[in-house]
Amino acid sequence: MTVNRKSRWVLWIVGTLAVLAGVTVIGLHLATQALKTKVEAALGPRSEVGEIKASFNAIEVVDLRIKAPEGWPSADELRAKRIVVKPDLRALFEKNIRVGSIRIEDAYLSMLRGQDGKVVLLPSLLGTAAAGKDEAGKEKTRMPPIRIGQILLGNAAVEFFDASVRQPAIKLRLEQVNASIGGLLLPDLTGLTPIKVEAAIKGASRDGRLDLAGEIEFASNNSELNTRLHDVDLVTFQPYLSKAAETGVKKGTLNFALKSTVKENHLHAPGTLTLADLELTPGSTFLGMPREAVVAMMKEKRRKITVNFILEGYIDDPKFSLNEHLASRIGSSIAGAFGISLEGLAKDGSAVKGVGEELRKMLGK
Repeated sequence: MTVNRKSRWVLWIVGTLAVLAGVTVIGLHLATQALKTKVEAALGPRSEVGEIKASFNAIEVVDLRIKAPEGWPSADELRAKRIVVKPDLRALFEKNIRVGSIRIEDAYLSMLRGQDGKVVLLPSLLGTAAAGKDEAGKEKTRMPPIRIGQILLGNAAVEFFDASVRQPAIKLRLEQVNASIGGLLLPDLTGLTPIKVEAAIKGASRDGRLDLAGEIEFASNNSELNTRLHDVDLVTFQPYLSKAAETGVKKGTLNFALKSTVKENHLHAPGTLTLADLELTPGSTFLGMPREAVVAMMKEKRRKITVNFILEGYIDDPKFSLNEHLASRIGSSIAGAFGISLEGLAKDGSAVKGVGEELRKMLGK
């Protein structure tokens, strides 16, 4: 074979590879554009996708936004700078869709807890996941089963709006959220899902920390969770510890540990609460006790008190309110630690007098 002939063969091979590469690039571009259209359609009319990048082992979604519906307490349900989806290649020939992992970076997520205590997340996406009937009686399209191996959340912000405590809903904001959620089956949400969350809790004067780990079955609410709050601004969590009329906390820190188990809708949750450096506005009350009594008690306890409590009840019982139960149990535990009965405090006319008498006994006056 002559040199010229060899050169022609080399040029032919290089040219063929170049054409194939070009066809592949064009095909991949057209495929990603089609995929972008399908993703936006699947996410609903309020969704926006900046760009989709596809490779042979991953799909990357850039600048995703799902706008919130009317009446939602935030402008967006979800925003994410980058989402990387890695399919489970072993499941390519199976009927069900399996995803190896989803990594979400620099995201914002809003959640709403209604007055009925139910938590709503991504209503545009998950609210219509299950099959049902629309107003015309037509069958809705059911989301195909999707099994996700793991969801990773990095450097996210979460805003939790709670309408079960007060109206309008109070807002808790978490930042620097890093979470791991595994073993998730959509749309049924059956089976235990391991979960681990670490985050900063924004406060008026300081930021605290949240650590949560355990397992939960979202379909049944069965769960075993360990929740810890470290050095949280008490002003932020005041609505969960006091009545609506009690708004007198100026300063304080809260440490909280709860080991909760929910089985067949029955909650059993022993916990520990520590309050430190509590300051109240003049004339206010805290956990049903007058400010003067609380200040004197905290001074006696060297500005720090730790109490144990247990939350118990059926979460599906309409008469059971977790917020009221939490405030009641913590209030009783704190009053007990001070040697005071809340039965006397429940009577408006004798509250201050009863506490004053107890304080005089405690302080030897």
